[in-house]
Amino acid sequence: MKLYKPVELLSPAKDKETAIAAINSGADSVYIGAPKFGARQNASNSLEDIREIVEFAHKFNVRIHVTLNTILTDEELKEAQNLIQELYKIGVDAIIVQDMGILKLAIDGKLPPIEIHASTQCNNRTLEKVKFFQSLGIKRVILARELTLNEIENICKEVKNSDFNPDMEIEVFIHGALCVSYSGQCYLSASIGGRSANRGECAQPCRKKYSLVDDSGKIYAKDKYLLNLKDFNASKHIERLIKAGVKSFKIEGRLKDSGYVKNVTAYYRKEIDQYASKTSTGEIFTDFEPDLNKSFNRGFTDYFLPSETNDKKGRRKTINNFDTPKSLGEKLGRVEKVFKDGFIIKGTQLNPQDGLCYFSDRELFGCLVNRVEGDRIYTNNVDKIKEGMVIYRNFNNEFDRHLKNSKTKRRIGIEFIFKDKILTATDEDGNIAEIEVQSSEIPKNPEKMLETFKTQLAKTGESDFYAAKIEINEPPNFLPVSSINELRREILDKLIAKRLKNYQTPKQTPLNYAKFPLDTYDYHANVLNETAKDFYKTCGCEITDLAPEKTGKFKEKELMCTKYCLKYAFDLCGVKKNLFLIDEKGKKYPLKFDCKNCRMIICG
Repeated sequence: MKLYKPVELLSPAKDKETAIAAINSGADSVYIGAPKFGARQNASNSLEDIREIVEFAHKFNVRIHVTLNTILTDEELKEAQNLIQELYKIGVDAIIVQDMGILKLAIDGKLPPIEIHASTQCNNRTLEKVKFFQSLGIKRVILARELTLNEIENICKEVKNSDFNPDMEIEVFIHGALCVSYSGQCYLSASIGGRSANRGECAQPCRKKYSLVDDSGKIYAKDKYLLNLKDFNASKHIERLIKAGVKSFKIEGRLKDSGYVKNVTAYYRKEIDQYASKTSTGEIFTDFEPDLNKSFNRGFTDYFLPSETNDKKGRRKTINNFDTPKSLGEKLGRVEKVFKDGFIIKGTQLNPQDGLCYFSDRELFGCLVNRVEGDRIYTNNVDKIKEGMVIYRNFNNEFDRHLKNSKTKRRIGIEFIFKDKILTATDEDGNIAEIEVQSSEIPKNPEKMLETFKTQLAKTGESDFYAAKIEINEPPNFLPVSSINELRREILDKLIAKRLKNYQTPKQTPLNYAKFPLDTYDYHANVLNETAKDFYKTCGCEITDLAPEKTGKFKEKELMCTKYCLKYAFDLCGVKKNLFLIDEKGKKYPLKFDCKNCRMIICG
């Protein structure tokens, strides 16, 4: 018996192949991009592909969430309205939104009753913001990654104890890449080249090199990845998050390949299953051992989650990687000896075509394994490798091949019963299909016929089912194997049809206006259309400045707000001098520090 109520594992998908891989690997829900208006512009999907994903998912009671989480122009909002109608028609379970114009359309009755989730792009980092969405009637809020466990626990408690909409769900990220800025509050990419993070076009300037200097010209760091964070890994905190009341556990990665999604989903499926049941149906038959270190990662951090290991202001120094934004993978060990075509590391198991990497003069280099003889590793390049150097494997060829060829599959348990010439199939959710078995020929060997009947029913093959139990209450009349196989196929087809018919797509209850926590709000509200502006006005908040994407004004604005602080990272908290970031092209960005709340601001 599980300790806690069922919770949802939510996996990313860039396309149909990855979505199906996520479902087969244990995802309870999948989030995926629509043809337009998703925060990952390069991960869009056609309506036909989404329809096929929905049909596959709903067989297993898996939900499909579609991302519409960019800010929209007035014309785009009209397009989005029509797109939401189409998504609802094909059975999509929920949409994830940032633009408040969509909420106004919903409140005004201009959208179908599709479930609405407030994206992390809405800057959901305070209890007041979460309570605002709860007052609107939103079904789910996706929290900012920067929150601590204590803050998440308090939000869940306050939501549950509310008199209105106490069943609103809380979703948190548990794995994947970290944006250094508070989500929805980054304008750096847009200011540099017009590629807006709030429009799904982020050029990832946080993964570029910078120098840190003060107003006297002193250099504290030169040409380092000063805004680059390690990847998020909250696996140690799953039980506490479940206990707090978190409903959905989200894996980041809508640009990742299917191998990554298979591995990470399977890993967190096993972790969550220790404490809570799935919200979906079916057993996951996995043919590989998931390992987070064997998929893309920049090194791992649990960020600000564990308050007990943060300092008094909630800060940590182990969250960044100044040396590279690339994947390090798994640490193998130190080089003991270098020879002409390779080197020696003891106790490792490497394979030809494995990718290795290492730091030389704080720059990351790589090489490819040609062959392995015991502890002797022969590579295509040893020029910069030295004794004592730490080697990482950032591509595990054998593991990658295993993932690509994996037959991991989700299957629904069924019980076959044969009685009074009726074959009945009942699945684990109580859906039932029946078929009459027509045969009047008495078998010459009843016992053999009985065994053959059982054997062929159990051969569910590549179907979505497995036979958990077969009960034959009377010997069947003679049937050739081909007829038994056809009976099995027919009854399983009926059962799938019954499952899809009985699937209940969630419905969004009517939304209403509520008072916004602020009376005035500037460009940080990300208002790009008049409908969103009207929404805020109706909620008692005056928009004083439209989104920079609308006005084109980035100078002297806050281009990024982050809980991560370079002053703290370099032990400069007491230093009174002004600090600046200088990018690779020589552009200088003033830094401001809200030391009371321990926040860093990059200015234009």
